[in-house]
Amino acid sequence: MYQTVRKGDIFEIKIPEGWRHQTADSLLRTEWKLPKKLIHQWRMNQTVFVNGSPVNWHAPLAEGSVLQLPFFAAAEKGPVPYKRKVNILYEDDHLLVADKPADMKTHPNTENESDTLLNAVAYHLQESGESGFLRHVHRLDVGTSGVILFAKHHAAYAVLSRLLEEREIKRTYIAVVHGLITKNEGTINQPIGKDRHHPSRRRVSPSGQTALTHYKVLKRAVKQQLSLVQCQLDTGRTHQIRVHMASIGHPLAGDCLYGGKPITSHQALHAVSIEIPHPFTGEKLVCKAVPQEQIFRLLDKS
Repeated sequence: MYQTVRKGDIFEIKIPEGWRHQTADSLLRTEWKLPKKLIHQWRMNQTVFVNGSPVNWHAPLAEGSVLQLPFFAAAEKGPVPYKRKVNILYEDDHLLVADKPADMKTHPNTENESDTLLNAVAYHLQESGESGFLRHVHRLDVGTSGVILFAKHHAAYAVLSRLLEEREIKRTYIAVVHGLITKNEGTINQPIGKDRHHPSRRRVSPSGQTALTHYKVLKRAVKQQLSLVQCQLDTGRTHQIRVHMASIGHPLAGDCLYGGKPITSHQALHAVSIEIPHPFTGEKLVCKAVPQEQIFRLLDKS
């Protein structure tokens, strides 16, 4: 773990032995790979310091020196707070992981919407005396519950988005699907594209984007003719698990859009955990959300 501390708008990090040959410029560009625009802004505003003095951008950083960065400087107005209690699984100065209920959108789709998880998290931060930048790093469909990662400043959003794209952030889902899957585990490697006959539906398509889903059967309920599966994604296509499971003849329970039966009010899909290599503390975070939907509990007891 790195030695770090927040002091007002400033993030301080003590340079570890492994970074002692880095310059401030190379650290921001190659270690964290921050956006060029953000680094340029800090350089022009002269808001980066080492041990309290303006940084020499191209001088090697000494082990034990303290790099000071304006991570938390007010940058913009945040989302409109919406008063609704949400389960916060983890939070620090840089990021937050929340457990999305199945009946809630991840973020607004119109200017007038505010009853979303993003707005509810903004209300949580407001109650803690925080405001300003807040952004979801990924999203879940309406009807899908579970873990969602939020960034609390621009640098965090940039790094976490990259880590997600590079598959360094791992997300695990569980789903209840129709039928008894015969294989204990497998991989579905089928491209996914838009369905030209339906505006919100996706389908397996040779001209679609590459999509890779790994699944493992956790339980088979013979009486109910349902299977509980764990899924991990190598890609993050819209409706990926829903499309892929339907493509092998096992649509999600409740997912009427893809052939599931309405035995529950929405698709039985839950993002159960997320693993995050924390870029600013060096920790490996693992956050888990217990599914609240009755269908998961009933299947587990069958």
